Amino acid sequence: MRNKMRNSEQLYKALSERILILDGAMGTMLQRYKFEEEDYRGDRFKDWKYPVKGNNDLLSLTQPQAIEEVHKKYLEAGADIIETNTFSGTTIAMADYHMEDLVYELNYESAKIARKVCDEYTAINPDKPRFVAGSIGPTNRTASLSPDVNDPGYRAITFDELRVAYKQQCEALLEGGSDILLVETIFDTLNAKAALFAIDEIQEERGITIPIMVSGTITDASGRTLSGQTADAFLISVSHLNLLSVGFNCALGANQLTPYLETLAHHSEFYISAYPNAGLPNAFGKYDETPEDMAGQIKEYVEKGLINIIGGCCGTTPDHIKAIADLVAQYPPRKLRELI
Repeated sequence: MRNKMRNSEQLYKALSERILILDGAMGTMLQRYKFEEEDYRGDRFKDWKYPVKGNNDLLSLTQPQAIEEVHKKYLEAGADIIETNTFSGTTIAMADYHMEDLVYELNYESAKIARKVCDEYTAINPDKPRFVAGSIGPTNRTASLSPDVNDPGYRAITFDELRVAYKQQCEALLEGGSDILLVETIFDTLNAKAALFAIDEIQEERGITIPIMVSGTITDASGRTLSGQTADAFLISVSHLNLLSVGFNCALGANQLTPYLETLAHHSEFYISAYPNAGLPNAFGKYDETPEDMAGQIKEYVEKGLINIIGGCCGTTPDHIKAIADLVAQYPPRKLRELI
């Protein structure tokens, strides 16, 4: 507990001094390994009855050296915050692979891998402490929208089911060594509120304060999340907790995200985070934006004083993160409580 408190103090101190760098895409990097079904299975799951290829979270158990290598590449590129490989680490998402019983282990071991490499790099340079953010994805079900166009009142999941699933994930992430809990890629704010409720339960039960990052997703040029909220409405919906940061990630490139970050920066008392995609996907679903192009667009964020935490989402690599880190090192972080 003493170490956890010290890490939290170091985190807030670092945020007051500079713009912190979040890592880039895990999935983009894992694609380079060209893992096949047998690689995902490893020895332990070689007789699993169901296909598991594509379950990237499972690689923390079957290919942990690859996960460690990716984390190290982002740390070498300048990342201050490393996300755990747990984007789909709930019983809800793992049901696709019939691996619900593995959820605690997946999150715990993923956090341990990230903790290990972060501690190694902090030991090398104690003046640049590295932090672990437990990644909490949105799940593949939504509490606000019906998956059946013929039955708009139907819901495939309840708030309480989400709360229970998120709580299990969060407890494992904390026990594995996470400094931060990152509720990310939020397309349905009701799902996020279930995660935040679960985290608040843990805070009360354990008598601790957990640094919480919240990151929503603006899905298209309408400027709204998938469940229909504007940036302002999203901010209001998650501001009931004392968050570390609020921001946006995914779906859009850096240029397209700027006006929504301006909204958050002008109305929020929290730190602001952003980790856009490497542009918009091309016709083949690939991301073509170079590190230099992406950094050039992010320059507008820092010139306008919009951000405290910056990283990359889909299509970004250590080269993108290095270019961004080199750029933002020249600029001060956004100041808190400069509200308009």
